[in-house]
Amino acid sequence: MSLAKSLLLALPLLLLAAAVLALAVNARDRAEARRVEVTLAALAQPDPPRFDPAMTADLPEVAQRYFARAIAPGTPLHRVVQLEMSGSFTLNGTDLQMTARQILAPPAGGFVWQATIGQGLTRFAGSDGHSTLGPAEDSWTRFWLHNLIPLARIGGTEDHARAAATRTMMEAIWAPASLLPGNGVTWVQTGPDSAEIRLTAPDGPAPMTLTLNAAGDPVEVVALRWSDANPQRRHRLQPFGGRVLDTAEFEGFRIPVRVELGNMYGTPEHAPFFRAAISRARFAPDPTPR
Repeated sequence: MSLAKSLLLALPLLLLAAAVLALAVNARDRAEARRVEVTLAALAQPDPPRFDPAMTADLPEVAQRYFARAIAPGTPLHRVVQLEMSGSFTLNGTDLQMTARQILAPPAGGFVWQATIGQGLTRFAGSDGHSTLGPAEDSWTRFWLHNLIPLARIGGTEDHARAAATRTMMEAIWAPASLLPGNGVTWVQTGPDSAEIRLTAPDGPAPMTLTLNAAGDPVEVVALRWSDANPQRRHRLQPFGGRVLDTAEFEGFRIPVRVELGNMYGTPEHAPFFRAAISRARFAPDPTPR
């Protein structure tokens, strides 16, 4: 039998073996994401303290305005939130349909974002994640085309974790109780409607700036984020952020429900790549998020 014929006969077996291996790695990725989801969900307190506006009496005016709008008096101060969302994700200049669910434990615990992006032959799915709860800080980006072809499997590096930590901090606007005093957060008013929010941990990410409207709703969030999303593909601190287009109330919390975010915010190079609408936010503890 010729070598060419042997290779031709072996090809189906090789393809089958590759598919089995890909499915196994994909299953491991999903299992690891699930493990972190359950760990973050376990941080939820079953009966946390309830919000009293007096808790913010020593904060700057802009912070008091934010909490007066974001948390209704008497609301249980849950700091873990589970979100469902839809919208679009821009990849290589193309807007792709996106649906996702997320568990978030800010300002420093972490998150898992599980998303399905695109349609038909271009549909891919996977997760972004960040966790500080294990023996070592972990972060990842893992997405697969039809569960068989890895499109992105990165993470486990200091650069990736540094970028993910800023995301965890910025997304605290979806869990307002996490930004109260006593959670490792300080507020510094920087203008009539803006404040710099800092994590007190010495190795925490760069501060984020939150801008409010007169009612106390966030209208803009921005931070310097460690990123290589630049023409030089070199990691550096650069502005990331965007606009809050609408807010709504869930379980006593008023949070952003329409956002658009992207790299190089506030510069001519900015182009939002993430547009999302929150359809559900659950703050009551759920030890087994779906």
